[in-house]
Amino acid sequence: MSDQPNGKMSMFYLYTRYERFWHWLQAALIVCLLVTGFEVHGSFTLLGYKRAVTVHAWVGVAWLIAFAFFVFWVATTGEWKQYVPTTKKMFEVMRFYAYGIFMGWPHPCPKTPDAKHNPLQRLTYLALAAILLPFMMVTGLLYYVYNDWTGLGLGGLSLSAVALAHLIGAFAILIFLVVHIYMTTTGHTPFAHVRAMITGWEEEKADVPEDWEKRTA
Repeated sequence: MSDQPNGKMSMFYLYTRYERFWHWLQAALIVCLLVTGFEVHGSFTLLGYKRAVTVHAWVGVAWLIAFAFFVFWVATTGEWKQYVPTTKKMFEVMRFYAYGIFMGWPHPCPKTPDAKHNPLQRLTYLALAAILLPFMMVTGLLYYVYNDWTGLGLGGLSLSAVALAHLIGAFAILIFLVVHIYMTTTGHTPFAHVRAMITGWEEEKADVPEDWEKRTA
């Protein structure tokens, strides 16, 4: 990060190659899972039921493997500290997104290499990675091994309940995806955040992270 005065725009390297690879891979996998999943549910016809089931199952396995690698990467590189939740400046961030952004207010938590996510993002991404995605993987695996439930001692489960839970989770991910796409347009230009996730370089207001934002070794 440059030594420009506070308030000036600064270019700094924010997203590593692996982060960008994981982001776009997960985006592609999730979109594919949503499309094939809703086709299996009967919402529309695109690939055909049997092919949609096959594609959905294989992409789900690929997602599970990719997620395991991501968890390993986060744990071994110290990047997990970027997701530690905090309530500091939470109200300011919520107020900014509620109406401050439409009034041209500066973001209360500009991105820095030590603090890639603001407090609201930290809670959202942590809930996504620690709760929603594992929930979808567990319910998806249960659905996948339905014919083996009895042998696995899961005969008491209800297929309709598992299917409903998986569907609710799918809608939750869809809502997150729509909101996430909208949020990418809230930079200083509509495509600034998308460009940063492609090149790794973010253009943001030069600022010094507060103590709670600093990612210590």
